[in-house]
Amino acid sequence: MSEIFVMYELDRPRSAHTRTGPSPDDGRTVRRVHAATAAPASSTDAGPRTLCGHDTFAMEQAPRKPAEHPGPTWYPAQYAQLVCAECDAAMEG
Repeated sequence: MSEIFVMYELDRPRSAHTRTGPSPDDGRTVRRVHAATAAPASSTDAGPRTLCGHDTFAMEQAPRKPAEHPGPTWYPAQYAQLVCAECDAAMEG
């Protein structure tokens, strides 16, 4: 599988995703956490769809963590209760 990007589905999305996650002071909250593969010919941008098929255009990309320091899960621990079940199943499969 190619590189995985963590994508935040926010309560009030912006017009396009950015490379920084939601700011605690911008008034938006994470509703769901999705996974997406890299865009074609890119290793720094998420592709147009999450693993469950949602459009990533209005989502925000989580800050990236270096591959040499992978965590125990593909998503940030503080969002464990918000992980998309379909994306999680695709990541395990």
